[in-house]
Amino acid sequence: MDTKPYSEGGAAGTTRIAPAVLITMARLTSLQVPGVVAMAPVPGGVNRLFRRGASEGVRLEIEDQSVAIDLYLVVANGTNVREVSRNVQALVARAIEDMTGMAVARVDIHIEDIDFAASA
Repeated sequence: MDTKPYSEGGAAGTTRIAPAVLITMARLTSLQVPGVVAMAPVPGGVNRLFRRGASEGVRLEIEDQSVAIDLYLVVANGTNVREVSRNVQALVARAIEDMTGMAVARVDIHIEDIDFAASA
């Protein structure tokens, strides 16, 4: 997994985007989708603590100036999981592409739990 900051060269200089910025964008965009209650912990136990590019329900890989994202979600009871997943995929990919200019290779959704206290 490559978590080096993405940079794009130009005549005026370079722009570097830290992986933490991409993680924040993916997390906040996911939480805006109706039916998503929270982000679930990224699985992996102790190894997760030492892995860069994984934080707060988001695992991120940057390769060849494209981003691959895994999102771990908790959804509300009564939610159409397929619809919510597709909405999250589309909105996260669009947010990353529009705000950074980076290509999104994939957005994989992992439904980790259902919150029965919350209703869709």
